[in-house]
Amino acid sequence: MITHPHDDALVLFDPVDLEQDPAPHPFVGEHRADLLAVVAWARAYLCRPHPDLGRVGPVCPYAQTSLDRSAFRLAVRPGGGHSVESLSGLLAPYRDWFLDLAPRGRPGSHSATILVLLPGMRDAREVVDAAQRELKDAYVAHGLMIGEFHDGPPDKAGLWNPDFRPLRSPVPMLVIRHMVPTDLPFLIFEEAHLAAYRDLFGEQVPGHLRNLVAKP
Repeated sequence: MITHPHDDALVLFDPVDLEQDPAPHPFVGEHRADLLAVVAWARAYLCRPHPDLGRVGPVCPYAQTSLDRSAFRLAVRPGGGHSVESLSGLLAPYRDWFLDLAPRGRPGSHSATILVLLPGMRDAREVVDAAQRELKDAYVAHGLMIGEFHDGPPDKAGLWNPDFRPLRSPVPMLVIRHMVPTDLPFLIFEEAHLAAYRDLFGEQVPGHLRNLVAKP
């Protein structure tokens, strides 16, 4: 468990914290079922192949390493009445904290992720999706990605199978991680996003994606 150095309300949990009895924090006691459900989902879904994925390998290529390196951190922000504006404000300190905890270039930082769980949230499909769209510009500018997950699921097709919706999760959440070279297909539709990608990776673009950033 990690507590923010300047705000005791911001706490990050490691999966091993969820097994402790008594609970190391009131949020674990109150939301243990949701936290455990997300960890189980990560292990059983994100870390494994899926028949509808359209490619070999696990659904998320980075989740297992994140779990193995204790870089998989969970936060809980309960409440049903979140709006796009309130979620934008709620996520901002986690974004900045992420950059302090896992600065780009430090060994192992690319495995870091923060999953901000939103248990009890109403209208998750509309609000979480809209918040992700609203926040993406600022996160990409910091070299980060922010992803939306809920049981809707979000109406975003898989890269390799347009009929697959890979962002289904048992609890609504927004997830922060570092941008990686294979994120290019998610960034080609906005020039500012593509510029941020080029600034970070330059010629490190994976070979099968280079045509997406070729300059005229």
